[in-house]
Amino acid sequence: MDFGKYKYQLEISEKLKKKKQSHIIVKEIKLRPKIDINDLNTKKRHIEKFLKNGNKVKITIMFRGREIVHKQLGMNILEKLMDDLSELSVIELKPKLDGYNMIMVLAPV
Repeated sequence: MDFGKYKYQLEISEKLKKKKQSHIIVKEIKLRPKIDINDLNTKKRHIEKFLKNGNKVKITIMFRGREIVHKQLGMNILEKLMDDLSELSVIELKPKLDGYNMIMVLAPV
């Protein structure tokens, strides 16, 4: 067998494998614990759009300075988002505190 022909066949098979791959894209939404209801609804619509496109969404609540004392405010926001987006998403990573950030990851159904 010709080595050039063999190498060409390998290149074609690699291209086909890459074509069939699915790329997982993670979009990130950043929030603050003192976010207003209307701003939260706008962010929620963005999250819905990302989930409908098949992307995962990482929701980050950033605490600054003494805001970290009120962790329950961030948890309340994330629970509200979980309830509102329950039919569109599955919780991949439950809310957890990572330094001054609270993180949650949602995946599309």
